[in-house]
Amino acid sequence: MTIQDVTNYLESIAPLQYQESYDNAGLIVGDDKNVVSGVLVCLDSTEEIVDEAIERKCNLIVAHHPIVFSGLKKITGKNYVERTVIKAIQHGIAIYAIHTNLDNMLNGVNEIIGRKLGLINTQILAPATNSLRKLITYVPSSYVEKVRESLFASGAGKIGDYDECSFTSGGEGTFRAGDNTNAFVGEKGKRHLEAEQKLEVIYARDKERAILSALSNNHPYEVPAYDILELKNSNLGVGAGLIGELENGVDEITFLKSLKLSMKTDCIRYTDLRGGLIKKVALCGGSGSFLLKHAIKQKADVFITGDFKYHEFFDAENLIVIADVGHFESEQYTIELLVDKLKEKFTTFAVCFTEVNTNPVNYL
Repeated sequence: MTIQDVTNYLESIAPLQYQESYDNAGLIVGDDKNVVSGVLVCLDSTEEIVDEAIERKCNLIVAHHPIVFSGLKKITGKNYVERTVIKAIQHGIAIYAIHTNLDNMLNGVNEIIGRKLGLINTQILAPATNSLRKLITYVPSSYVEKVRESLFASGAGKIGDYDECSFTSGGEGTFRAGDNTNAFVGEKGKRHLEAEQKLEVIYARDKERAILSALSNNHPYEVPAYDILELKNSNLGVGAGLIGELENGVDEITFLKSLKLSMKTDCIRYTDLRGGLIKKVALCGGSGSFLLKHAIKQKADVFITGDFKYHEFFDAENLIVIADVGHFESEQYTIELLVDKLKEKFTTFAVCFTEVNTNPVNYL
């Protein structure tokens, strides 16, 4: 297996199209044509992580956080980012980051936190908009089923938990074939009238290339006519944060003590308690304060994340309990998630948990 085989798989579960604009997910260092000898999974690709990869004979590091966020104008080893990149290149080790694109997947970073907390009925807290598109094409009636099936097979027609969704309506299309055409029906130089079906399907934007390829390969016309519309509908499978429920409500202190154990943290910073039960839980791995208003709007009892600033705690306004467990602590189970997925997919090389704790924050 090559590095590209691994990265193609990772991008199938977390397409790069869904990373945030500030992010730098993807292959950062290395040649994707190299054969994989082993994969080391971590949160942060530091010098210590590269040393560990060398020792454990892994030539691919899969990290959650990108080692390079902004461009490097010089690589002289003056800081840990440059030193990490230099050492990785010297030892033929590739570094791949799977960051906000994995955060934004329903079955990604937040879902595994929800599992650790025992949440049920989970869904994305703030579903993405502008990530869905609609394909409208016109197909001879005798070919509409073949084209529809090919579009479904390439990923079109999924709406929430439903798939194979489409709409057709009948009509008539006209065209006149030119001298250099090889028309499916009709005669060159003469206008042709054909009974056609207008076929409409919704799809996620990361599927567009495969869907247009399926249309081209299965539509009988030399040049299929089609329109693509960008939709503002929410994509329930992509977005930020997670919200779910505990099977049974618990009092706030009991919940916070349980949360501290589940997230393996030495410290939880939290707002004033409201004197009720915790039943509905919103969360976001990493820095999630931007989602507080979504958690309040959906009437969550608690919002769990990391990196809340001092003044942001006031924004709870006794409408919700904020529980800041720390950035590293909120994302630590991402390593487990990635190791499990890679081990399930690949059996020809070792996939290793890092044994290095890269958390830069210490508690006394």
